[in-house]
Amino acid sequence: MKSFIINKNDANQRLDKFVTKSAPALPKALMYKYIRIKRIKVNGKRCEISTKLNQGDLVEMYINDEFFVEKAPKYDFLSAPDKVDIIFEDENILVADKKQGLLCHPDKNEYGDTLIARIQHYLYNKGEYKPEEEASFKPALCNRIDRNTGGMVIAAKNAVALREMCDKIKERSITKKYIAVLHGAPKKKSGEILSFLEKDESKNQVFLHKKPTEDTKTAKLRYKILAEKNGLSLAEIELLTGRTHQIRAQMASIGHPLLGDGKYGKNGEDKKLGFNKQALHSYLIRFEFEDGPLGYLNGKCLISKDIWFVKELFGEVEIG
Repeated sequence: MKSFIINKNDANQRLDKFVTKSAPALPKALMYKYIRIKRIKVNGKRCEISTKLNQGDLVEMYINDEFFVEKAPKYDFLSAPDKVDIIFEDENILVADKKQGLLCHPDKNEYGDTLIARIQHYLYNKGEYKPEEEASFKPALCNRIDRNTGGMVIAAKNAVALREMCDKIKERSITKKYIAVLHGAPKKKSGEILSFLEKDESKNQVFLHKKPTEDTKTAKLRYKILAEKNGLSLAEIELLTGRTHQIRAQMASIGHPLLGDGKYGKNGEDKKLGFNKQALHSYLIRFEFEDGPLGYLNGKCLISKDIWFVKELFGEVEIG
């Protein structure tokens, strides 16, 4: 038998989700049975699968110890460096400037050193993340960018901030802009691109269509050319939707692929010029919401100006 006092980060979630995280070896069918026969109770009373947990609630689980997996004495995230390039941080969120080549989350080839692992390690060393006191919550990313894209990523330090920020991103209440280097320059120095994007999971590649189908998602962006030099142009791009490889595929679709893009660009030519990584950086985030627990961020604009390719290719250019 084990009992848990629901803390702030575990509040406002369903009982079944909490039990799944707290006793990961417990089969779902058995969990439902134990809830039904009162071997899992909330505040000493019978409860339902969908019972919403509140801070301070007592959850008691009269189940065998074998269903609880003890926390390892060494946490996985400690194998990652604790260095994080921070653009903004407060008690609720952290905005990191991710370098190109670093994954946001683990994949089949890289598990240890990821952006989220670095952030967890950093917060652990600060004493702001204490996994031994958390039944289910871990600091988490609210958005992500490709491995070979640099720039700003938002992380939440607590469950309330994570839910709120993810909701605001879905509502398009956060403006996100990128800086990119294009081959050539569009005739129209500013404009919008609307496409219908289909993703091929097996190839990790997207394809664009002019008309929607049941397999496509709407992809829309707004661009503005900031500078031109030596057959290249520097573009500011605002995402109006957030789709996989959207910027890379859409700019290539109008004949202006990103410099260094090995999937949608002129990879052979770019490598000869010494550019083997895509010139794309998430450089601006602006919060546009007044309500909720993060309403104090309304109007705040964060800018990353440490962008390797801007000065190297175009000299002094005013951005942001």
